[in-house]
Amino acid sequence: MNAYFDLLQWPAMAASLAAAWLVASSRKSRRNVGFWVFLLSNVLWIAWGLHDRAYALIALQAGLAALNVRGVYKTEPEAGEPVAGAGRNA
Repeated sequence: MNAYFDLLQWPAMAASLAAAWLVASSRKSRRNVGFWVFLLSNVLWIAWGLHDRAYALIALQAGLAALNVRGVYKTEPEAGEPVAGAGRNA
């Protein structure tokens, strides 16, 4: 069982890289997918961190997950889409 948790870092790393690639896209749909992939990577890293008792990593991933959720709501709309929260400092 420990070997499976040791291997968990590799899909977590791959998901992090894929998510970073996606959130840099100019297309809103890809950016949104990227944020969800980032959330998946956060979950994977937290699972790995719990197994290895890497508490700083767990705290980092929890903070990054919160920023990813914020990012889902803050992505710029595509041309012609209404701006969510227009007129507010969101």
